[in-house]
Amino acid sequence: MTTTAATPTMLLEEIEAVSVERLSPSFVRVEFGSPALANLAVDGPLYDQRIKLVFPNDAGKLASFAGADESWFSTWLAIPEAERGHMRTYTVRSTRGSGEQTRIVVDFVLHLAEHATGPGSAWAARAAVGDRLVTIAPRRGLPFGGIEFSPEDARSLLLVADETAVPAVSSILDDLPDGTSGAAFLEVPETGDVLDVRCPVGMEVVWLPRNGAPLGERLSEAVLEHLGEPVSALPAEPDVVDPDLWETPTYSSSGEEIGDAVTVGHDLDGLYAWIAGEAGVVTGLRRHLVNVLGMDRRQVAFMGYWRRGVAMRS
Repeated sequence: MTTTAATPTMLLEEIEAVSVERLSPSFVRVEFGSPALANLAVDGPLYDQRIKLVFPNDAGKLASFAGADESWFSTWLAIPEAERGHMRTYTVRSTRGSGEQTRIVVDFVLHLAEHATGPGSAWAARAAVGDRLVTIAPRRGLPFGGIEFSPEDARSLLLVADETAVPAVSSILDDLPDGTSGAAFLEVPETGDVLDVRCPVGMEVVWLPRNGAPLGERLSEAVLEHLGEPVSALPAEPDVVDPDLWETPTYSSSGEEIGDAVTVGHDLDGLYAWIAGEAGVVTGLRRHLVNVLGMDRRQVAFMGYWRRGVAMRS
């Protein structure tokens, strides 16, 4: 698709699975190709770069974006729901190749233990070479957004994720230079889901298989212990959880004012925390770090990638 005045500022193209690899019981890696990906580019490291994927409808057909302009999203929403398929957000795990041989790699979570399987998981469970999706992704030379990891001049990092955010943390670890100080805590459904990821010199990567334990319990305990907090302070499930939780140093999904940075004079002043996963678990950790430990909100990014019992939106 050639860029014209009517062309969206992002790539909006069909892509095809060129390889499918079962990484573990819960993860499938799909590599996508298309000549249109020659125009894919991010200005700097990928970190936790988000893209959209559009899956076929129940009849196996993809919505057409031919001739799409900047109104593509409202046009897509205007298609009857049964016909337009499903749109979901994913992290670019990596890119490979160049020019028309550029590839996007996406790691899919196949299931969320006892939780319902969504269209992305269902598609990935039976994905085969030649299957096609539509992607909305960064176009070379144009702003796209979708990267929340921004530690600025932090002295140390705290990366926290359940399985839905493991691909994002894995990508961040790929881009961190040796000498970075900090720790990453990754909770996954079972021991077989521990993946081989890069650990930069200076970082510690801790895998936390649930193996039947409650979702988020091992993750929250490990974070508290890392911060020198007693496990008895384990955050309780909040009464009210925003399923669209998204709190970064510059944005609040609740509309709260972020305010100016504040130095409160404790050991956490130089820490940058990036925490993503199930919204209830993330909310509990956010409240503990900000309200109990007094971390400045400009030092943290807390993102609800999904919510138990709530259907995900695009």
